[in-house]
Order: sequence, then structure tokens, then C-alpha cells
Amino acid sequence: MLKNLISLSLQNRYTVLFLALALSVYGFVCMLKTPIDAIPDLSENQVIVFTEWMGRSPEIMEHQVTYPLTNQLQGIAKVKSVRGVSMFGMSFIYVIFEDNIDIYWARSRVLERLSAVQGLPEGIKPTLGADGTGLGHIFWYTLINPNLDLAEKRTLQDWYVKFALQNVEGVSEVASFGGFQKQYQLQVNPYQLRYYDLAWMNVIQALQNSNQDVGARVLEINQSQYIIRGAGYLQNLKDIENIVVANKNGVPILVKDLGTVEEAPQVRLGIVDENGQGEVVGGVVVMRYGENPNTVIAAVKNKIKELEKGLPEGTKIKTAYDRSSLIQAAIDNLKNTILEEIILVCVVIMLFLLHLRSALVVMLTIPIAILMGFIAMYHFGFTANIMSLSGIAIAIGVIVDDGIVMVENAHRHLTEKD
Repeated sequence: MLKNLISLSLQNRYTVLFLALALSVYGFVCMLKTPIDAIPDLSENQVIVFTEWMGRSPEIMEHQVTYPLTNQLQGIAKVKSVRGVSMFGMSFIYVIFEDNIDIYWARSRVLERLSAVQGLPEGIKPTLGADGTGLGHIFWYTLINPNLDLAEKRTLQDWYVKFALQNVEGVSEVASFGGFQKQYQLQVNPYQLRYYDLAWMNVIQALQNSNQDVGARVLEINQSQYIIRGAGYLQNLKDIENIVVANKNGVPILVKDLGTVEEAPQVRLGIVDENGQGEVVGGVVVMRYGENPNTVIAAVKNKIKELEKGLPEGTKIKTAYDRSSLIQAAIDNLKNTILEEIILVCVVIMLFLLHLRSALVVMLTIPIAILMGFIAMYHFGFTANIMSLSGIAIAIGVIVDDGIVMVENAHRHLTEKD
């Protein structure tokens, strides 16, 4: 069969040359489209279910949240394992799917199962984590402005920068870090609760009922209809203080009668420091599953340039970590290595064969084989990273072996005929 294939190729040499040229051109196109990364993504095909219940111990989270959810998520199609982790006020469940399963199909199956979950504490709602992987953190940044305090920077990050960057194509999530998150905090005096014979749940219920808009009927006056509604959203501290919690003998008991309301930062468990120069505020850009890191980072940088025009005067977005520089350094290093190997192999071939046309046949197999390798990488979804390109560099010496054997065999037959 091999003899017939060689004979057929010799009889249709122009067709073979055209196919080789077409494959090389298509391989070059695939090489340009292949995603580039520094290291391969070996993380598992998983969906993360996150549940928050503030103030509860890990033991309570395990018994009332993690364990029931883990049982409910068992039995989903194509799942290898379900793992649960309980922390203070938080629960994480990792649903590990088989490697060949599409991540968005997997997320849909988990959402279907979560919609039927029962037995969780009231008000607890599990949510899915970002559709990214362990290598999804591709870009970190900080906000720099000496005229703004940490709370103002965090507000700017949460309500302006974060939302804008989340709209960039390929970005799954932007996670904020550092600074102070503004809160309206109510500190209730327990002695006042006891004096008025009230419970803590009465205060909570009053706060929840007061912070909402309500609709009413349509009022008709002089053949005109007016839609009536009650605007009840809280606007400031005074609105919270004047909420009526209960009524005792015709006297309303207000929130300010039970405690104090103040604007204060959320309690923190740590800080974010940059190079020992002080606390900073910023965000982490998480890339969506299967995207090209270089393309996403370039789009994020372009978006940041647009954002800086609308930031307060003196505010700059400083890059803290940029994976594109690591990717470029790794790729450039391997490019130089591959080029040096190709040159060295070509020189060795010329020295041993001492025949330009024969050496040219062998040398042409190197770029053609590499470009055909990129066709397979592109269609199978592999990234061009330090591991895959190193494999190509190692294989260059093996690529030319067949060509050298065939050329030497052809020379031997031609010599025997002479």
C-alpha cells in the first residue's frame, strides 16, 4: 500500500504540491487563531456553587447548607464527583464533570438541580461561581488617587469601574478587593428592646417592610386619572431613624428610640497592601472559560483607557499584574529556541547530504509539519503555551528523520541504477 501511495504521489506531483501549500496556508491561519497562554490550563471541568450565610460557624454551614446541597447535587449526568467545603459564613460545593463535557451544559444541569433544592434555611440562596477556571485571573489593577480615601475608591471601583469592565468581551467577572464598603449600620440597645417589650425580629421586619415602593389604586379627578404609589425607599440616615417599629398605647416607637444608626464601613478580615507602600483598592479580571487571554487583556486595556476619561480628576488605573507580559516572554523565548533549532538542523542536513535540492526537500518538511500541528491544536482546542511549543521544539529533530531516510534511500536507488 505504501508503494502504491508513493507511486500515486509521484504521478500527481503538482496535486501533492498544491495540497502541501494549501495545508501550510491553512496551518498558518490556524496558528494566528490559536489561543496563546503562558502555561496549559490543567484545572478540572467544574462548576462551583457558592452560598453565603453571614455569622454562622463552619459547623452550622456544614450541617444546614453544605450537606443538604451536596446530597441534592448528587446524580447529575456526567458528574465524576461532588465536593463540599464549609467556612465561616460561606459554603463552597465543587461539582466535577467529565473532561469532555461542555462547561455551559454542565452549568445548566446544576442550575436545574438548584431550582428544586429544598430544606435550606429561610433566605439562603445558592449561586453559581464565575464561568472561569483556576487560571482565569489574567489582569489585576489598582486605583490611584491621593485625593480620595479608601472608602471613596472602593465605591468608585464597585459602582463604576467594575461594571464597565464586566461588559468587555471574554470577561466572566471582576472581583473587587481592598478599601471599605459603605454600610448603614444599626446598633440596637438590648435594654431598650426589653423596656419596650420588643424582639430583634420586630426591628428586622420593620426595616424590611419600610424599604420598598408600593402600588395603589388609580384616583380619578376631573376626568383625569392619577396613579397613586407609595415611595418608601430609604434615602438617608434620618429615614432609617424614623422607621416605626411598633405602636404602644398610641405612641409610635421609632428605630432611633431603640438604638443608633450610623454610616460605617463593613467589617473586614484583612487588607490589601501593594509592595509595602500602603493599602490599595482595585479589582481582579477573571477570564471566561475557553477565551484567548491575549485578546481579552488587550480589550480590557482599551476599555481602561476609555474609563480613565470619566474618572475623578487625578484618578489613574494602575496595572498590578498583567499575564500578557508573561505570555509574551514565554512565547518569545520559545520562538527563538525553535528558530535556532531549525537553523541548526538545516545546517547539519546540508553538511551531511552535501546536496542542495535534497537538503531543501528535508528542510521544507519542518515548517509544513509545524503548521499542520497548529491545525490539530486549533481544532482540538489546545492553547499555544510553553508546554505545547516545547513539544514542537523537541520534535523538530524527529520531524526530519523520515525525510532524511527517504532522501538517502532515493540517492541509493539512483546510484544503483547508474
